[in-house]
Amino acid sequence: MKTAHCVPVLMYHHVSPETGPITTSPKNFESQMKGLVDEGYTTLTCDEFADFLDGKPTPPKSVLLTFDDGYLDNWVYAHPILKKYGLRATIFIVTGLIGDGPVRPCAEQNAEPLPRLPSHLECRALWAVGATDSAMLRWSEIQAMREAGTFEFHCHTHTHTRWDQVSKTREECLAHMRKEFESSCALLTEHLGKVSQHFCWPQGYFADDYTSLAQEFGFKYLYTTQAYGQNLCASDPAHIYRFAVKNRGARWFLQRVWTASHPIVGPLYNKWRSWKRKLRA
Repeated sequence: MKTAHCVPVLMYHHVSPETGPITTSPKNFESQMKGLVDEGYTTLTCDEFADFLDGKPTPPKSVLLTFDDGYLDNWVYAHPILKKYGLRATIFIVTGLIGDGPVRPCAEQNAEPLPRLPSHLECRALWAVGATDSAMLRWSEIQAMREAGTFEFHCHTHTHTRWDQVSKTREECLAHMRKEFESSCALLTEHLGKVSQHFCWPQGYFADDYTSLAQEFGFKYLYTTQAYGQNLCASDPAHIYRFAVKNRGARWFLQRVWTASHPIVGPLYNKWRSWKRKLRA
């Protein structure tokens, strides 16, 4: 059986008609998902991706779709599109921002008007004042997506805070991070029944002591926001590369996925992009 050489891990945040940073339109997202199906790609679960890293056979054209934070628009627009094409994805949720209440309408239901979706900048402003319900998922919607098989859910801390930027000492910073893990794990266990081994760093920041702390809590597979590397069989599970998906159609999207996974073009592209980034710095 042929197996994948590399599995690209793709990073999304919003799928919404609202324009702004880290937002993909529903039209472009559907074009991208249809492109995956048309080109014969397999969307992996996180456990299947872990099996790939551990050396188990994996379909050659495989990708892992990930979403960060847990925005309401993931339910309203991304979920129906994934369901339409029979695809699977992952959301790393910030547990302290997830609310309670009934399931709201999504785009596959035509009987009710859809909820208004704030832009990314509006979402962050709502976070700041504690008014997160109009921006973020509810536990009932998370359960509906789990039952539908479109999304699985993993840890992205409890508050998404960069404690290294606001703590006076490193000891204080690590104490805050420990509380983040404790609170998030408790809520995931309460609502989902368990905590997985998969964890995504908030705002992409991590260091050796952060990694050790995450591993202490049982997190083996640690997802970064670093784009210019390849996830190969036997790669370090504590350093998983992801690249951000642009708000563009299937042609760009499929070319980017192909580049990310190619055994020759991929490393050359990553070196070139890393060199350009250093020049800008």
